[in-house]
Amino acid sequence: MRTLILLLTVLVCSRSPALQGQAAPAPKPDAALPFTLKPLGHGIYAAIDNPKGEAGANAGFVVGDDGVAVIDTFENAPAAQALLGEIRMVTKLPIRFVVNTHYHLDHVAGNAVFAKEGAVIVAHRNVPAWIHTENLKFFGKNITPEQKSQVENLATPNMLFDSSTELRLGSAALRVEFFPGHTGGDSIVVVQQDKSAVVFCGDLFWRQTLPNLIDASTLPWMETLSTFTKFSAESPILFIPGHGDPGNASDVAAFRGYLSDLREWVSGAKKDGKTSAALVDAVLPQLKQKYGTWQLFEYFAKRNIADVEAELNGTKRIPSAQP
Repeated sequence: MRTLILLLTVLVCSRSPALQGQAAPAPKPDAALPFTLKPLGHGIYAAIDNPKGEAGANAGFVVGDDGVAVIDTFENAPAAQALLGEIRMVTKLPIRFVVNTHYHLDHVAGNAVFAKEGAVIVAHRNVPAWIHTENLKFFGKNITPEQKSQVENLATPNMLFDSSTELRLGSAALRVEFFPGHTGGDSIVVVQQDKSAVVFCGDLFWRQTLPNLIDASTLPWMETLSTFTKFSAESPILFIPGHGDPGNASDVAAFRGYLSDLREWVSGAKKDGKTSAALVDAVLPQLKQKYGTWQLFEYFAKRNIADVEAELNGTKRIPSAQP
């Protein structure tokens, strides 16, 4: 995320069955790793970006009877290679699948590392084209030929779906489902564990962290988050965010509250006749009072306000769905 945050800053300034049990090693103390590996039981692992942001985002993997599924691949190949190394410390089973939860660079830049291992890359149907086109905007108007080449040569998904699909690792099943909100091509991965579940949310959930709203439609996103909390009413669920530590239904509700507050406060400022910089100045103190301790506040607070203003005005550009 660090690279993506810096690029966004430039833009702002310029404008079901139980899984096979696995021995769960303790989180790696190796300071050289760009993430912390968190065993969640039943062969499920979360890879949480380190405080320096060296992996760029969270990822994870699931070990089944006959293979491994990886969820997201970080913002750079070295971090993805480090994740592959950790997987190989757990199992020698083949990497069968990679799921890209959405197209953003900080979640897909390591795809090629796992494609070389023979993995099928799975995503919503909007993701492949957006990987090679929409990711260019994060580098701004002065994108270099090298940066453009990097984006254009990212490995893209080769197994696509519209609303949902199921991936099997022997007796282990992973349900991949599309939900609207963050980009228009976002997926979650649901891994059932007897009477509970782990849900890898990608960037549909940010735990105590301000989100990137550059492509967002906040009203359907709030509806998505309400659906997530309904999931938890049926069985205990651990939600793995795209950024931040794993959370529960209360954390998801708190994040939904952020989007709701943001819409309400921006709407109120608009009714008072505020626009542009004056609107940002009016809303920012409210936002800081309630959410100023959340991660990435200084990076995204002003941009979030401006993005929601554009959304409410009907002038915000969002990626176009693929035909």
